[in-house]
Amino acid sequence: MAEIVYPLFRSIGRGLAHRCPNCGQGRLYGRYLKVEPHCANCNHELADYPADDGPAYLTILLIGHLIIAPLLFFPIIWRSPPQISLPIMLTTLLVVALSALPRIKGGWIGLMYALQVTRRDEHLHTADAAD
Repeated sequence: MAEIVYPLFRSIGRGLAHRCPNCGQGRLYGRYLKVEPHCANCNHELADYPADDGPAYLTILLIGHLIIAPLLFFPIIWRSPPQISLPIMLTTLLVVALSALPRIKGGWIGLMYALQVTRRDEHLHTADAAD
């Protein structure tokens, strides 16, 4: 079980703000979802914290429960013609998902930083040994 080494909420908050979880000053991303190899401010190794599929699953979970499920309660959604409602809903979902994903990935990296889970810990995962 991982032990919290650094302040959890501060690290996650810095990640949500797209900042280095170590110093809070340097940029986390070089491009849209490309994590910088090192922080420009404190030279902390940022690419060492695995994000893998966790942020994508969490984004789908949040959007599904907070946006799609409540939409099904409004009769205008399922009574309107699909030619009108479908493009509006899909465009809205696309914008929300693409804007939420970098924040969730930053928060995930902040969580990995607080728990000190790095790529060097891959040998500890027992699911990989079964393959």
